[in-house]
Amino acid sequence: MLTTRRRVAAAVAVALAGALMATSCGGSDSGSSDGKTLRLWHYEGPDSAMGVAWKEAIKEFEAQHPGVKVKFEEKGFEQIQKTAPMVLNSNDAPDIMEYNKGNATAGLLSKQGLLTDLTAEVTKHGWDKKISGGVRTISQYDTDGVMGSGKWYGVPDYAEYTMVFYNKDLFKKYGIAQPTTLAELTSAMDTFVAKGITPLADAGAEYVAQQYLYQLALSKADRSWVDTYELYKGKADFHDAAWTYAATTFADWVKKGYIGKKSSGLKAEDAGVSFIQGKSPILFSGSWWYGRFKTENKFDWGTFLWPGSNLTLGSGGNIWVVPKGAKNKDLAYDFIDITLSKKIQNLLGNQGGVPLAADPAAITDPRAKTLIGDFNTLSGKDGLAFYPDWPVAGFYDVLVSETQKLITGSEKPDDYLSALQKAYDKGVPKT
Repeated sequence: MLTTRRRVAAAVAVALAGALMATSCGGSDSGSSDGKTLRLWHYEGPDSAMGVAWKEAIKEFEAQHPGVKVKFEEKGFEQIQKTAPMVLNSNDAPDIMEYNKGNATAGLLSKQGLLTDLTAEVTKHGWDKKISGGVRTISQYDTDGVMGSGKWYGVPDYAEYTMVFYNKDLFKKYGIAQPTTLAELTSAMDTFVAKGITPLADAGAEYVAQQYLYQLALSKADRSWVDTYELYKGKADFHDAAWTYAATTFADWVKKGYIGKKSSGLKAEDAGVSFIQGKSPILFSGSWWYGRFKTENKFDWGTFLWPGSNLTLGSGGNIWVVPKGAKNKDLAYDFIDITLSKKIQNLLGNQGGVPLAADPAAITDPRAKTLIGDFNTLSGKDGLAFYPDWPVAGFYDVLVSETQKLITGSEKPDDYLSALQKAYDKGVPKT
């Protein structure tokens, strides 16, 4: 899946691609190493829980490795997403990088032979004791690049899931209680529309809109449905009851004014800012926003799980991968180990992340306790259903463009589902 991070302009990606082309032709020696530098790439914002925790991990790493420096390069999510194959095929590959998990991303790179098999290191360091269940699914990939089994090619140090963020002050102003059922959520949105407020912060040009729609489908689905769609355990039918309900309900929500038609051209950042500025009282999105909202929201806010659903979007967080051509693999393994240490895990938890190996007693922030408690509830009932763009390469772009058409009304739900079916079937691995 795709998870939001600060995006970069297309020009940056183009410029990077040009630089990499030069690099692959021998124009740089930045890939060489004297064992004194760990080159690290990630795309977390400095105020995010992960950004804060990993900054501390860098300090810890340098303290434990006298004479070794971490050369951190901040990248944009889209930048890494679009250029990773080129980067990893050049001599400019970093020693360790954060990468998006799933079949269409990390799975594809593992299948192409661009990532280091970490299985032996996982056993050596005991990481498999800290990473289990649905979180482990995104760490292992088989020879076809399908997640859930096979060798370890990635290591997460946090988990993530989606939830409803809501503006308590606006809810209170209009006499609306926290919804506990979908009917109550719908009623709340009706109240806001009647007051001239578009209730849902949305972004059709990036992942936010498709995640609303996938959540609607999940509310009518079960684990076998998820396994069929995500892991190819059966044939996915986009005209089944769950997908049909999702597409028709989403289109209806646009007509009712719950979702603004102008949101078709907005990006995730726009949706987040709309919530931060108090313009939209509700945002359904991921735990990756938590640290930023904690810092920037000037109003009372809270979260709750999507009402009436046993499943929601979520998984282990994005993963640390070690490029096949990395020059300092042992240093990379040491850094991963530090991010899974109690010290860093406890910090991540108190900053609004979802740690995998924290001491529960060390988490003191009230909102962080709620965040982690809700995750434990989901994890306990096997409620993490991954993300809609994961199954096949290129499906994210299809979901964006087709969901935009639902928002603008230029495509009917049935045609929307047919378009998804065609793209999905084309990309599913042939057995």
